[in-house]
This record gives sequence, structure tokens and C-alpha cells, in this order.
Amino acid sequence: MIRLDDLEGHWRLSRVIRDARAGITGRFEGACVWRPDARGLVQEETGLLHYGAAPPMQAARRYLWRAEGAELQVFFDDGRPFHIVPRGGAEALHDCPPDIYRVRYDFDDAAEFRTSWHVTGPRKDAVIDSHFIKA
Repeated sequence: MIRLDDLEGHWRLSRVIRDARAGITGRFEGACVWRPDARGLVQEETGLLHYGAAPPMQAARRYLWRAEGAELQVFFDDGRPFHIVPRGGAEALHDCPPDIYRVRYDFDDAAEFRTSWHVTGPRKDAVIDSHFIKA
């Protein structure tokens, strides 16, 4: 299982968004940095998003990562709980009514990892695959 300090540092990030409901595929290319804060790590993603026929746009995200015992917990940047990173390929869930977000992490290699999100709801049906490579 990956530890919090395994994530610290700079990563290259590529993401593919397949939005079945809208019939659009998007691509994000950028960077992800995990840096220490008082309670764990702050994850910041920045890059360029190409989504369907729209002009490319700058995109950014920020999350808080915390080690609680043997678990890694992820929070939104305002401190609200997001999900617990699953052990051994299990699925994690973020219930955001009326939508449901399911994620699988693949930490087979300390120098790179993948996530796959499946988002479903009344107006959502998307798969979001991300690939992180240690820079």
C-alpha cells in the first residue's frame, strides 16, 4: 500500500474523460504536486483541458490528503470529506446525491500510478482515467 510520503513531490499527469451522456471525450495534460502542510499533504493539479470542440482551457484542482492510521483519507480543499483511498484495488465511493462517484487506484509501481473514476447520476455517465508519473 502506498504511504502519504510516497506521494510527496512533483508528478506529470495525463487524464482522459469519456463523457458518454454528452458524447464527448476530453483530455487533460499537466502537473500534480503533493506538498506538505500542517496535517499531511496538499495535492494541486494544474494543466490544460481539451474538452470536445471547446477551446482549450486552464484547469486546476486542490485536495487535502491525510494519513489516519493505516488509511489515506482525501478531503476537498475546504476540508469536507471526499473518500478513503482503497487498499489493494478495492473501490472507493463518494456519494454526492444525486450522483455517485466510484474510484479505483492502481499503485503497482512507486514511480507511477493510475486512477479510474466512474461517475453516474441522472445527468452523468462518465469515466475519468488518470495517469500520474513521478517527475
